[in-house]
Amino acid sequence: MTTNNLYSIGQAGQKWQDAEKAQWLAAQQIKRSYADDVLSQLPDLAKHFDIEEYAKLEYPSGSFSVFALGSLNWDKSKPNVLITGGVHGYETSGVFGALRFAATAAQDYHHKFNLMIVPCISPWAYETINRWNPLAIDPNRSFYADSPAQESAALMKLVSDLDFLMHIDLHETTDTDNSEFRPALAARDAIDHQEWAIPDGFYTVGDTENPCADFQKAIIESVEKVTHIAPADDSGRIIGAPVEQKGVINYALKSLSLCAGVSNAKFVSTTEVYPDSPKVDAENCIQAQVAAITGALDFIAKN
Repeated sequence: MTTNNLYSIGQAGQKWQDAEKAQWLAAQQIKRSYADDVLSQLPDLAKHFDIEEYAKLEYPSGSFSVFALGSLNWDKSKPNVLITGGVHGYETSGVFGALRFAATAAQDYHHKFNLMIVPCISPWAYETINRWNPLAIDPNRSFYADSPAQESAALMKLVSDLDFLMHIDLHETTDTDNSEFRPALAARDAIDHQEWAIPDGFYTVGDTENPCADFQKAIIESVEKVTHIAPADDSGRIIGAPVEQKGVINYALKSLSLCAGVSNAKFVSTTEVYPDSPKVDAENCIQAQVAAITGALDFIAKN
């Protein structure tokens, strides 16, 4: 469905300039604490991981340190696995799913893999419950050379010298995608607001160029033990993309500059949890993210 641009900032048909971006930024408010919610968990995780501050993100309002968790005694003979969360700060279960996995199930996989876990790529967006960074840039469309998004550039630098067998990027699809974030995008870029039906349930996004159907299926089957899988809409699509198999769509990850395309991993997936479903709660959403990670790891361990 295409709707008119009725967003509160900007004028229809005109892209945002610095004044509109400043107006948008001024409207953002701190709603939760990255230090309390995320950083406070790191000391306990240091028992099982090397904790690395891989960048300090500098904003006019202050700075944020971002951290990666790497397996202790990194072994070059083992395959490397990348797990990322919080590239969109408002997608809460991605952050807490990565942390929960690190604190629990990860211990079952250190002997097979070198794990690198980056739980919260976008801490300012986490605190403001936002999709964008303070410059009104979507980090998850900014994984390319000379990226203007500090969050994306920092992660690319972190992983640039490593080869990964698998990368799973933890996300959510929320009702605010239609009510706030897509209208804001339409206003910023002076385009029509393309609204889609928000799917009720979990789904994954594979890579159009390397879909790995069996890998995606393994993730879906693992998550299905924890929560429900999103059905296709009446046109056989999920968020506008054709359903390739139960609960799976594909995107061109690299050409869209998505986080899941940041490495050249053989096995890649983006998870999408639906936290606004009446069938779930916050804990169930976290469990679904952990199940997605373990399902993915169990698959590549056997293949």
